[in-house]
Amino acid sequence: MAQRHRLTIPYGAPVLAISFLACVATGLELSINNHAADFPLSARPGSSVSLSCLVHNSSRAENLLWYRGDGQVGLKEGNKVNISRICVHPVNESDNGVTFTCKLARDKSVQVSVTLDVEFPPQLSGEETLHIEEEKDVTLTCNSKSNPQAQTTWYKDNGNLTLQQGRHELRQTSEVFQLSIRKVQKSDNGTYTCVVESSLGKGTKDFHLIIEEKKPVFPKEAVITAAVVVTITIFFGIVARKDKLFKV
Repeated sequence: MAQRHRLTIPYGAPVLAISFLACVATGLELSINNHAADFPLSARPGSSVSLSCLVHNSSRAENLLWYRGDGQVGLKEGNKVNISRICVHPVNESDNGVTFTCKLARDKSVQVSVTLDVEFPPQLSGEETLHIEEEKDVTLTCNSKSNPQAQTTWYKDNGNLTLQQGRHELRQTSEVFQLSIRKVQKSDNGTYTCVVESSLGKGTKDFHLIIEEKKPVFPKEAVITAAVVVTITIFFGIVARKDKLFKV
């Protein structure tokens, strides 16, 4: 006679199974501006961005939380249950790349995010006038913020800049454009222009490089030696005069 095998179910497993099935059945989720998955949102400086977070597939009142990056956004009491809205006004360049996240208060793993993509033309800054002695090195730094990323060109005295190997070096990151010149000469004197151009516009920044004559440098050893010689000469002069005074 065949033996029957009974499957042993751990205590508490039915409850877990029911809870899991209930979660699957309800499909509780959040959306921002009808997006249930993370998404980017384009904006321009000076505009307003309205973000609306909505709870889906819930049979109870759910509290919502908003975060800007890692910091929590303060919400009024009537703006937390099942639907919550925030507004970014005015949008500025510093909002570019900032992520806003809506989370379920009782289970923060239920969340959805939007990242602002703020587009703006190049904005330039940097030290405008530099005084450098001959034969010293100098670096002109053109700081640029732009979105989308821009391309940079350097000019000298409103004309093309001829780069000399071993004397000129260009370095570039996403926001910093540098022109380095080794052992500057009088011929390097002039106005250098940083031109940064993107699909949204162009920015220019002038840098006035003033080459000064090299200051004469006295060797320290020679100065010390001369000072010692003078001191010794004075000392022996005093001693000699002292002997004459005693004879008198």
